Amino acid sequence: MNYKFKTSGVCSRSIEFEIDGDGILHNLSFDGGCQGNTGGISALAEGRPAREVMKCLRGIDCKGRGTSCPDNLSRAIEEALKEA
Repeated sequence: MNYKFKTSGVCSRSIEFEIDGDGILHNLSFDGGCQGNTGGISALAEGRPAREVMKCLRGIDCKGRGTSCPDNLSRAIEEALKEA
């Protein structure tokens, strides 16, 4: 399943990824944001169970914003899994 999520409260504009039939994340990419951080998140999440990544990243805050790119990814995964 391919999924695109419009981010909120962060520098990146959107997140795209796939979740395969076994619930594994693939081809994760962020549009915008800090290239080093978003690239690192993408590399660490590749090939891992979506639910595991979702739980690890939930609630991470960036500069008192109440959210972050990792937190937005967690929310995106949650929405994608609900749709599946």
